Parts: sequence; structure tokens; C-alpha cells
Amino acid sequence: MRVVVRLIGLVLILQGLIACGSEEILDSADPANLQVELNIADDGSGKVEILATADNTVEYEFRLGNNPEPEERNTTGLFEYTFEISGNYEVEVRAVGASGRYLRSVIMFTIELASDNVTVDQGYTTPMHYDGWNLLWNDEFEGNAVNSDYWVFETGDGCPNLCGWGNNEWQYYRSQNAWVEDGVLTIEARRESVGNRNYTSARMKTQGKKSFQYGRIDIRALLPKGQGIWPALWMLGENITSVGWPACGEIDIMEMIGGSGRENQVHGTVHWDLDGQHVQAGGSYTLSSGTFADEYHVFSIIWNENLIRWFVNDIQYYQIDISPNHMTEFHEEHFFLFNVAVGGNWPGYPDATTVFPQQMKVDYIRVFQLADQ
Repeated sequence: MRVVVRLIGLVLILQGLIACGSEEILDSADPANLQVELNIADDGSGKVEILATADNTVEYEFRLGNNPEPEERNTTGLFEYTFEISGNYEVEVRAVGASGRYLRSVIMFTIELASDNVTVDQGYTTPMHYDGWNLLWNDEFEGNAVNSDYWVFETGDGCPNLCGWGNNEWQYYRSQNAWVEDGVLTIEARRESVGNRNYTSARMKTQGKKSFQYGRIDIRALLPKGQGIWPALWMLGENITSVGWPACGEIDIMEMIGGSGRENQVHGTVHWDLDGQHVQAGGSYTLSSGTFADEYHVFSIIWNENLIRWFVNDIQYYQIDISPNHMTEFHEEHFFLFNVAVGGNWPGYPDATTVFPQQMKVDYIRVFQLADQ
């Protein structure tokens, strides 16, 4: 496990004695000489031990992040805590004297759990061939570059016509944030300033190169995590340039919004136009244990003239009837988009717990059509 520890000041930040009137030290009932030691377990378990010592102290308080209430109060000065998610964390330590005044130390550090190192052979996989189906197109992400015969990149922040990409997102898309190596496509979201944005990522699509109507689609991917992180594997109607959105139709094969324990759930959704209004429908799938960052999963749809069905690891979790006359969007060809957004109306925005960089890795995308079509 790589551990990064950053303390404000040297070992502690001492901001003077704080009380209702911010009086100076008056007597021996005031605490003094606060020292804080931090120890992070090197086994990738996420366990942290903080030891605080101070003179004239009757109680120690330990606060996590911006929580106004202490996670723990004690008289020993020893605080032990296990972080279950990798991230940047802040712990405030207070040494409280009999006078009610206190000294404060703020410690900032980064935790990366050992379970974060996932290899491509971990997780669920699907076959290259199915009985009754023909493999129509696939990208196994071989070689050392994104295949320009299949993919093009969208760049920028969506401005001036669609600033924030229609969702108040914070990232600036660049082709430099995506690469192919060891048979895997990686899309990386970073905390860096480009084009008046403080985050970068990548968004790639097959528009004008590969589009499809109906079939089975399998995408094997490892998802990122963290508050404000929003990976998506999705499709838009090829006619978007002439009819616009949502009249072109949108099929979200997989979306996940990170943070607050939401990394164990993915969503499948369709968007379309109904009498000039945007409407949508969809479902979600929740893992029985772990998160989608723990290992690779296969996100699939089976799409025909009557239904679209969504699957995770061959388990169906949602379907929608697309035969009504008001859903003609889903009987036209659609192209693929892969991206990792940072922030937005739906996921919310990165906070102190969000670790960067974050990566979505894709092992393959495969499109099958029924043999009799």
C-alpha cells in the first residue's frame, strides 16, 4: 500500500487556545504542549492510529473531516480507526483543559487500500461466441494505442454550446487521458488545471465509425470510485446531429455514481422524446458484497425490436418494452461512448475523500447479432 501523509506544519498545527472569547492562556487549567503522532498500517488495511499528548488536559476529542461532532472522546489520547474506502482524509485532534479551552491539531493524509490493485484476470468474463449469434464487431484493445478506425475523442468542457456537458460537470476532456496497454483501455480522471477546469478526463465515441441497431452488447470493465466520480458506458442515436437530444435516443448500458457507499450499484437507463418532452426509464443493480472497483464485471444489453434488457454478469435486472409508437428512437442505429465525468448534478462533486487519479479500465467491447438477422 502506498501511504501519503501530509501534516499542516510539522507534526501539528497549533492555532492558539480557542474559547468563546478567544482569551489568552490564564492559568494551569488551560492545556499546553499538544503533540500528535500518526501511524498508518502498511498492510493496506486502512487502519490508522493517532496518539495525542498534552499537559493540563482532561479530555481528547477526535473529529473526522468536517463533522462537527467528535467521532470519539477519551482521556487516553489514543484514537484507532479503520478507513474502508481509499481517499484523502482529515482528522482534527483537540486537547481540552479543565477551563474548557482547547488546543487543536489538524492532520491530513491519504489512504490507499491494498484491494485497489486489481488485475485483468480478476472478475467475471463472457465468451467470444454464443450459439445462434454472430460476432459483428469487437475491440479487445490490443496494441499500444486507441484504434482511430473505431474511436474519436471529444475534447474540452462542452462550452460554449453545452458547458459542463449539460450536467454541470467539472472536467476538461482530453485524448491524453486515455490509453491502451496490456490489452486494456484506461480512461483516467485527474486533478489538474486545464482550460479553466481543475480536473481532466477522457470521453471517446464511435460516432461516424461504428453504429448498430439491435444485438447483444458485452462490455467488460473495472470501475473507478470516489465521491463525484461518474463513469459511463452508453450509446446515442447516430442521427443526433440532425434531430438533437433526446429525440435521437440514449441507451445507458452502465452508469455508476461514486461516493457515500454508492460504488456497489450501477444503473441502466433509456432517454427519449415524448411530445417534445424528455422522458427516461431505467433500473439499477446492487452487488451483494463489495464494489464495482474490486474486480472486473461485464455490463450487457440485449436489444431487439421489442425489448431492451440489461444485465450484470449475465444476471438480468431491468427491461423495457420499446414497441410503442412513441419510442421510435430505439429502432435506429446508435453509436458508443465511454467516459469518466468528474462531478455533476447527479453524483455531486469531489470532496476531501476523493482520491485522484481515478481510472476506468475496459477489457473489451463486443457486439453480436442474431444469426438469422
